[in-house]
Amino acid sequence: MKRLTTTLFCLSLLTSALATEKPLRQAQGRPNILWIVVEDMSCHFGYQGEKLVHTPNVDKLAGEGVVFENAYVAAPVCSASRSGMITGMYQTSIGAHNHRSSRGAHKIQLPKGIKTIPEIFKANGYYTCNSQENPKRYGKEDYNFVYSRKKLYDAPGWSKRANGQPFFAQIQLRGGKLRNVEKWNDEVNRAIPEHLVSPDEVTLPPYYPDCAEYRKDWAEYLNSVTFTDLEVGKIIKRLKTEKLLDNTVIFFITDHGISQARGKQFLYDEGARIPFIVWAPKHLKPQVKEELIAHIDMAATSLEFAGIKIPETMDAKPLFNENHQPREFVVTARDRCDETVDHIRSVRKGNLKYIKNYLPNRPYLQPCDYKDTKPWMQKLRQLDQQGKLNAAQKIVTAQTRPTEELYDLSADPFEINNLAADKAYASKLEELRTLLSGWVKDTGDQGISPESEESYGSSMAAYLSGFIRRKDTEKVQSIEANIAVMKKWASEGK
Repeated sequence: MKRLTTTLFCLSLLTSALATEKPLRQAQGRPNILWIVVEDMSCHFGYQGEKLVHTPNVDKLAGEGVVFENAYVAAPVCSASRSGMITGMYQTSIGAHNHRSSRGAHKIQLPKGIKTIPEIFKANGYYTCNSQENPKRYGKEDYNFVYSRKKLYDAPGWSKRANGQPFFAQIQLRGGKLRNVEKWNDEVNRAIPEHLVSPDEVTLPPYYPDCAEYRKDWAEYLNSVTFTDLEVGKIIKRLKTEKLLDNTVIFFITDHGISQARGKQFLYDEGARIPFIVWAPKHLKPQVKEELIAHIDMAATSLEFAGIKIPETMDAKPLFNENHQPREFVVTARDRCDETVDHIRSVRKGNLKYIKNYLPNRPYLQPCDYKDTKPWMQKLRQLDQQGKLNAAQKIVTAQTRPTEELYDLSADPFEINNLAADKAYASKLEELRTLLSGWVKDTGDQGISPESEESYGSSMAAYLSGFIRRKDTEKVQSIEANIAVMKKWASEGK
C-alpha cells in the first residue's frame, strides 16, 4: 500500500511537471512584454511639447513607437487605476473603485472568472515579474482586492527565468512622487544638474495662482519628469545589454496625472489624461493616433501581442487587432480617496468632456489629509480666503459644484468654461448624459451605491493603523476629524 501511494505521488509530480512544461514550450519564441508604469505624472514629456524637460529616452520610444494622444485612465488615483490595469477591467465593474479598500477586515474578492493579467501570462508559460527600477526589489502593486503576490509574480526581475522563456514584466517608477520628499528631491537634483528647471522658468496652468509655492512645486515636478527619463534610459540599456530589447514590446504609461489641486483624484485632463506609448518596431510602424483609449486597454493589447486569448468578459480592448474598432467614448470614474468620500464620472467623446458630480453640495476640495498637508494646497486655501484668486483659480475652491460640467477641449483645453448651461450645447449634453447612464448600466458600475459602513470603517481603521503605530498623533487627529465630517455630511444627505 505504501509503495502504491509513493507511485501515485510520483505520477502526480510528473503530470504536474509535464503540464507546466507544455505552456512553457508554447510560450518560447513569443515576445517579452514590459510595462513601464510611472506614478503621478501628466502629459509633460518632450514629445508632448513640454520644452523645459529633457526626455530623450521617452521621446525616442515615442518617435519609434505608436503614440496615443488621447489616453485616459479609468480612475485618477493609484490603487483604483492599478486594480483596473492589472485585470483589464473597469475598477467599478469589479468593486475595486474605492481607494485603498480591502486593506482591513472587510475584503474584496475578484468576481468569479476574473483573473489578473500576470496570472493569465503565467498560465501561458510566461515568467512574470514586477519590480522597482532596481530589479531586485518588488514594485508597487496596490490592488484593491484580495490577491497573492506569489500567484501573480515569480520574482521582482526576470533574471531567473528558464532558458528561452519570455517574460511579462512591470517596472514601477516613482515619477511625480519624487517631489515633496526632501531626500528624493535631492536625488533628482544630483542626477540632472545640467537640466534643472528653476521656479522662475515655469509657466503655470491658468487655474493655479502665480506664487512661489506653486512655482517651486511645478519646477520640482518637471525635474521629476527629466529624472524619470534617466530611469527609462537605464531600463532600455539593460535590455540591450542582456540582448532582450529586439524581442520586447514596451508599454510606457503613467498611473494617473500629477498630484495637484485639479489633477490627481479629479477628472479634468490634468488628472485623467496620460502618456501612452507602445514601442514594438518589429510589429508596428511609428504613428501618432488620435483615437480615444482607456489605460486598461494595455492589458488586452499585451495578451494580443503574446498570442494569448483575451477573456470575453474583459472590459479592455486590443488596440491593434485587425478587427479593431476605436472606442466611441471613454469614461473615467472617481470614488472615495482615502477618507474623502466622492462620486464623479466623466465621459469624453470627440473634443467634448462631460463631468457629472453626484455630490454637488460638497466643495470640490473636500477635507483630505493627503492633499491638505501639501504646501501648495495650504497656499491655495489661504489665497482663496484672502480673496486673491481670479475666476479660473476659484473654480476648484468653490464650496459647491454644478451637477454637470461640459467642456469643449478644442477651444478650452484647460477646462475653465463650463458649457453645461449653454443652450447651443443642449443636444450634446443630452447625448453625453445618455452615454454615461448607458455605461453605468452596461458595465455594472458598483460606485453608484454608497460604500457600506462596514467597508468604509474597515478601510479607515487600516488607514489609521500605520499612523497610530508611528505615534503620529497629529495625522491621526486630522484624519479622524475628516472622517467625522464625511459621516456628518452623509447623514445630512449632502
